[in-house]
Amino acid sequence: MQYKNEKTLHLINIFGKTLQKIRQERVKKSQTMLAYEYDLDSGNLSRIESGKIDPKLTMIWRLSEAVGIPPSEIFKKVEKELGKNFHIVDV
Repeated sequence: MQYKNEKTLHLINIFGKTLQKIRQERVKKSQTMLAYEYDLDSGNLSRIESGKIDPKLTMIWRLSEAVGIPPSEIFKKVEKELGKNFHIVDV
């Protein structure tokens, strides 16, 4: 398992909260129902939304299809939440 610094953990958490908000406001379905309808693991969905795991690109794509928003739109929302000064790598 790769070490995750505070910035990485913050990014994962914001992504999860953003996804959860989209699911609740746009799709209006529970984690369990969304997982069932899109053949997702409900435990993984819960861990993603709570910021406990870092989803792979393919999972992000599947989740975006499940909530009906392109991945780029989800990332725009995440970027907005993080702010313009957020950088994952200190240079």
